[in-house]
Amino acid sequence: MEPIIKQKRQLTGVVISNKMQLTAVVEVTRLKQHPLYHKYYKTSKRYKAQNPENQYQIGEKVIIEETRPISKDKC
Repeated sequence: MEPIIKQKRQLTGVVISNKMQLTAVVEVTRLKQHPLYHKYYKTSKRYKAQNPENQYQIGEKVIIEETRPISKDKC
């Protein structure tokens, strides 16, 4: 039997901070639908992502992928 490989979740967002060492804060915006009124509205969430050698700068669009925990906040 072949092992089952789970596909890792990928999110697209914008780098809003890179002031920490090896870490960037990425804001991911998505559309949600209101359960009663069925109108779409924007919500955003901030994730801390690995940023080796500070290669990503503020304002760049990036794709982040989930992985094992790297630190207390990054995973």
